[in-house]
Amino acid sequence: MADAAQNEPREAGRDEARKLIADGAQLIDVRADHEWDAGHLAGATHVPLPELPQRIDELDRDRPVVVYCRGGNRSSMAAAALGDAGFDAIKLSEGIVGWSEEGLPLEPEGGYVADSGEAAAILQAQKKPSHS
Repeated sequence: MADAAQNEPREAGRDEARKLIADGAQLIDVRADHEWDAGHLAGATHVPLPELPQRIDELDRDRPVVVYCRGGNRSSMAAAALGDAGFDAIKLSEGIVGWSEEGLPLEPEGGYVADSGEAAAILQAQKKPSHS
């Protein structure tokens, strides 16, 4: 059982994550496009989970990486993959949901936590003003 624990990504609560970011850690949002557009943490870089393997070279291996998603499933996978690739990867506990529930700011102004499902993406797209 000891081996399984080693594969579990390191987790950080909101306070520890803010300190890591202030000290230079990279902040990566692995959610879908519609979730990112609805609201994200300030200073984050958007790398949707399915794109992570192709975009891993965009990340700095010499700096810790804090990853987050909506609640924790996708960020667990991302942190494990990054850890396997040699990164110091940390998963944000409770994801953006926990961040938002604490009243911490999201970007853009008025941003909110979108649902993760495909139906939510369709509804989100229908709400967007057309740029014609």
